[in-house]
This record gives sequence, C-alpha cells and structure tokens, in this order.
Amino acid sequence: MGLKSSSKHDLENFRTYILVEKNFSKHTAKAYCSDILDFLLWIGDTDVGEVTLAKVREYLHFIQKFNYKKNTIARKIASLRTFYKFLYREKRSDSNPAMSLNAPKRAKSLPKFLTPFEVEQILNNINIETPAGFRNKAILELLWATGMRVSELSGLNFEDLNLEENEIRVFGKGAKERIILVTDRAKSFLERYIKTARPIIAKGYTVSENEDSPVFINSTGFRLQTQSIRKAINEVVDKIQLPKHVTPHVFRHSFATHLIENGADLRVVQELLGHASISNTQIYTHISSQHLKEVYNEAHPRA
Repeated sequence: MGLKSSSKHDLENFRTYILVEKNFSKHTAKAYCSDILDFLLWIGDTDVGEVTLAKVREYLHFIQKFNYKKNTIARKIASLRTFYKFLYREKRSDSNPAMSLNAPKRAKSLPKFLTPFEVEQILNNINIETPAGFRNKAILELLWATGMRVSELSGLNFEDLNLEENEIRVFGKGAKERIILVTDRAKSFLERYIKTARPIIAKGYTVSENEDSPVFINSTGFRLQTQSIRKAINEVVDKIQLPKHVTPHVFRHSFATHLIENGADLRVVQELLGHASISNTQIYTHISSQHLKEVYNEAHPRA
C-alpha cells in the first residue's frame, strides 16, 4: 500500500525544511526522509496528527526485528523527533510524541586520521599536469590546512575569500557562519588555481568570477560536487597504495588531531571546526592520549 496524499505532502515539506531551514547535508536529509517514509508506510491510514507516544513505541518495537545497529536506531529516533517538531510548528500535530523517547547510547569510536607523513604522501602524488589535477591539488591542500567540511569547501564562492588576510568564510551546519584560517602554502595553491587552472578547466564554457560564482568548478563550469572531491582523493590513495580508507572527513580529523597534539587550545580547535559543543571536539584529546601511549610503549625500555 502506497502513501496517502497528505503523508506525501508532509514528507515533501519535511524534506524542504531540513534541507533549506536546517541546512542538513544531502546525505543526512536522505537518511531522515527514508526513516520517515518507513514510518509513514507503517502507520498507513492513520493521520500523523493522531499518532501518540504509545504508537511511536509500538513502531520502535516493530523495527527491532530488523536487528538495526544502535546508531541506526538512534538516528531513526532523531528523525522522528525532528519530523514531529516540524509538524508541531506547522500545526499538523498538537504535540511531539517522539520527544520523550530515549535513544540507545551510540557506540563511540575514535575517528581515523592520517599521520603528517601520510598527508604529505597524498599531497605530493597528485597529478598537477592538467587543470583538473591542479584544482584537486588546491582542494586537498585546503582541506589539510583548514579542516573544513567537504560540503563547506564545495559551497565556497568568491565572496567568501579574503586571501589578503588568509581568511575564508564558510557556512557550516545549521547555516552557521564562521571564519577559518588558511596557511600561506594552501593560499598559494588556491591563488594559482584561480589564476591559471580555473579559467581553462571548462573548455568551451564561459567561466565567471563574480562574487556569487563557485570557486571550484567542473569541466562544464558548474560547481564541483562533493562526490568529485571524494573521487579525487580515492584516485591518489589508490595510486600510492595507502592501506587506509581516506575520505575528506579523514582530512578534517587529521587537521584537528595534529593541532591538539601540537598544543592548540581546545576552544580554538572548536572554533576552527565549527563545533557547536566542546564535547564534540574533546574526542581529539582521546586520540592524542592514545598516541601518547603508543609512543610511550615504543620508547620506554620497560614498557
């Protein structure tokens, strides 16, 4: 049985809400909408405004048979909370029946990161003989130098650059604006890309440098998407046969880890990463502690 028309309408409005107002990534929005679609199909002809806490708990009991991981269950509960928060605001529901649900504790795992040597291996093995290759070089230098999210990098426009001051403005989660700092090395590659590679990267297409023009473009002159950046990383990692799964977020983790290991203040790292809570940044102190133990065990004669 398919969705009834009112449920389809609610789902489409919810998708717009989390993408436009909440500024969720496309990946997160897709996951949340998939969660809500499953829920709407389960409640069938029941109107979303008539759903009670007992009904939501019944649904959670129902999905237990699929043996989802704790992180997946936690996300599904978060999806329901956000959905009903939206419905309450839109006066489609008198309450948020999912608000009081207790999500299972997420399994904590330390984020993976690269050593400085591994980063240099990657950066030094990018083919810069083509305009696209030089663009990729500028991108990875920028990811390593700033720790910005790949979506933030993809979304950069010329009006966001203040390279005279080694600063870039980015818009992070929740459309929160922050200023990040750029090293002279990364700035140099970025400026050379803009001056030499960008004008010829899209052959046969008009490429502008207006304030609202994207900094990083593809071969047709449109904004470079995040999947293309991931592909560029995969290509060089495969080339050097690095035995690690490397993503743009691994560059972000590496940036934060090495700042902490070199004595950076936790609040400064929080600001540079755009974390809403210091607790999100504190995980990098655990990584540094683990690194300290490894060095100790290798170096101490009686360890």
